[in-house]
Amino acid sequence: MKAVIIGATGATGRFLVDCLLKDNHYKDVTIFVRKPTGINHSKLTEHVIDFSTIDSYKDLIIGDVLFSCLGTTLQIAGTKENQWKIDFEIPMKFAQIARENQIKSFVLVSAYGVSPDSKMFYPRMKGELEVQITALNFDQLVIFRPGALIRPESDRAAERLMVVALKKIKKIGLFKKFRPLAVEVLAEKLAKAPKVLSEGIYIIELDTIFKF
Repeated sequence: MKAVIIGATGATGRFLVDCLLKDNHYKDVTIFVRKPTGINHSKLTEHVIDFSTIDSYKDLIIGDVLFSCLGTTLQIAGTKENQWKIDFEIPMKFAQIARENQIKSFVLVSAYGVSPDSKMFYPRMKGELEVQITALNFDQLVIFRPGALIRPESDRAAERLMVVALKKIKKIGLFKKFRPLAVEVLAEKLAKAPKVLSEGIYIIELDTIFKF
C-alpha cells in the first residue's frame, strides 16, 4: 500500500510517518511539507512544496490512502482566515485532487464535538470539512475525533493545562471517555485503520478510539 501524508511535521504526523515507515504493509510513504524534515528512509519520498499552489503538484498526489493530520491553533495561525486556510482549505484541496487521482482511502484527523451547525468557529470549521470530504465519496473514509492530545514538549499552554486537569479527573473516575490521548497512540490507530476496515464511512469517536 502506498500512503500519502499531509501534516507530516506536526505532533501526530511525525509519529504517523514513523509508524508507516516501520510497517511492512506500507511499501511507499509520500509526504508533502513546507520545509525539509531531514528524514532519510528508502520508503520515504518527501516533496517540499508551496501550499498556496497545490494544483501545481497534483501529479505527485498519488497512492492508495491519504492521511490528513494537518491542523493548527488560532494563536499560531494569527487569524481565523489563516486557520481556515490551514485546517480547511488545504486538506480539502488535497482530498479533491486525491479523489481525482483515484486514491481510494482517506483518513482524517478531526476533533471531538465538531458540527457544521456549531456556533463556535473551530468545531464548525472541522464539521464542515467532514461534510465536504464525505461528499467526495471515497471508497473508504475514516474520521478520527480525538479530544485533548498529549504532545511531547507541547508549547500550547491551554492544552497542557487541559491535559493535567483531565488526568486528575480520570484518577477519581469521572469522565473516563474524555481522557487525553497520546499522539503516538493516535498515530498507531491512524496507521491501522486502512488495513483493518473495509470500504465505507467510519467515524471513530473519542470514547472508542482507545478500543479501536
